[in-house]
Amino acid sequence: MKKMSVLVYGVVSYGLGAASLVALIAFIFNIIPSNPILGNIDAATGESSLAAMAVNILLLTVFAVQHSVMARPWFKAWLARRIPQAAERSTYVLATAAVVFGLIGFWQPMPSTVWRIENAVLYNLVLGTGLLGWALVFYSTFLINHFDLFGLRQVWMNFRERAYTQLPFKVSSFYRVVRHPIMTGVFIGIWAIPVMTVGHLIFALAMSAYIFIGVHYEERDLVSHFGERYRNYMRSTARFFPLLNKTKSRSKAVSA
Repeated sequence: MKKMSVLVYGVVSYGLGAASLVALIAFIFNIIPSNPILGNIDAATGESSLAAMAVNILLLTVFAVQHSVMARPWFKAWLARRIPQAAERSTYVLATAAVVFGLIGFWQPMPSTVWRIENAVLYNLVLGTGLLGWALVFYSTFLINHFDLFGLRQVWMNFRERAYTQLPFKVSSFYRVVRHPIMTGVFIGIWAIPVMTVGHLIFALAMSAYIFIGVHYEERDLVSHFGERYRNYMRSTARFFPLLNKTKSRSKAVSA
């Protein structure tokens, strides 16, 4: 692939990745009108059956496997031997977009109600909290480098004929409190729901399990890369939600 082709590939992958994230949020909050291609998580035409559950678990498993396998260093190295290295992250983003759109398109609604908030004020408060969770996801990507995370920095540096440089380890804003604020936002976004259905509960449980498992392996890779500095960071912060007993040691780790 030539430099321009890699750049175009990265931009298109970024666009599709961003579109899939927006579509996923709309899907979770039942914003997308039902149609043959995309629907919402709680379409009233669905049935809470074992067959629907099996399909949904399969879709969530595909999502988890794609995210986990493609994020591992051994897979990145394998892929970089087959495509331009600058396009590796963009390929991950493109694959994620495909999996997310597939999950949305083939999801089997299971609309039986688990809980429903009837009070209008509380309903809107919980809904707003859920949306703020996804806003935290978006904001947190910029704290570490949004364009590197989604592959644009890599293809741009390749286009400019500049060698790619790894981002330095730094701690700022929410990262001073929790190690994975992006995942904190996802947790809030999938659980702060005023109307919880069986289908949404399965989605939330499976995504939560994936986050715990995926972050375990991610932190193992980070320790391997950054060594004792990341171990100190782990000891001084919570993974997802602030812990009161971490306050004293956190300031020490941040200044290190």
